[in-house]
Amino acid sequence: MLYKFGLLLMPIKKEVNKDFFKKWSHDMAYILGFFFADGSYDINSRGGQYFSFQITDQKLLVAIRKAISSNHKISIRGPRTSRENTQYRLQVGSKEMCVDLVRLGVSHDKSKTMCFPRVPSKYLSSFIRGYFDGDGNVWCGHIHTNRNKSNLSILTAFTSCSHNFLEGLHVNCQKLGVRGGSLFKRGAAYRLQYSAKDSIILYHVMYDNVCTSDDLILHRKKTVFEKFMEPRN
Repeated sequence: MLYKFGLLLMPIKKEVNKDFFKKWSHDMAYILGFFFADGSYDINSRGGQYFSFQITDQKLLVAIRKAISSNHKISIRGPRTSRENTQYRLQVGSKEMCVDLVRLGVSHDKSKTMCFPRVPSKYLSSFIRGYFDGDGNVWCGHIHTNRNKSNLSILTAFTSCSHNFLEGLHVNCQKLGVRGGSLFKRGAAYRLQYSAKDSIILYHVMYDNVCTSDDLILHRKKTVFEKFMEPRN
């Protein structure tokens, strides 16, 4: 029991929607995609099962917590070096939810072994955007700057330690009209990269008719696409 100023403090009951990963929705698909990129599933020495997110974007983590109807604390870990950013962590202990995540293809050593899950076509774009917000990046800038006229270009990429996952992502992007893309190893990880034409198609796949909650999106990545497309409007 906890006491403060002689008063008994009752512990706050931890709440979460344990059915969240049982039924597909756009919010669920986005968060599942984000989990495949930046989530962690762990089992402690006593058999307790936990899933967690540790990211630098506090606003997005608050939105994820709200979507799963959780009141769990978001902890903060300050940067240990000047090159690090502040990290925000949400950990939820729920065997039931972890069993659902495993059913959906998650494992506690998922980084190298995971495969692309079976996502209903209706929710595929939300899943891809969730994964992109976790382990995707987009670059926009000028190329051929040594010539008389440089060109504005854009590249989009997804990264993973699992070649099988990116192969599955590549196939599913093709189903949504993204026809190109090259998959190759870069350092210790793999990279699925798209050039300008396919990047624009990916933009429309991920952001047209967004059906998730308003805050389940990293606007800073979306803005990079729009920076490239703005001169064409």
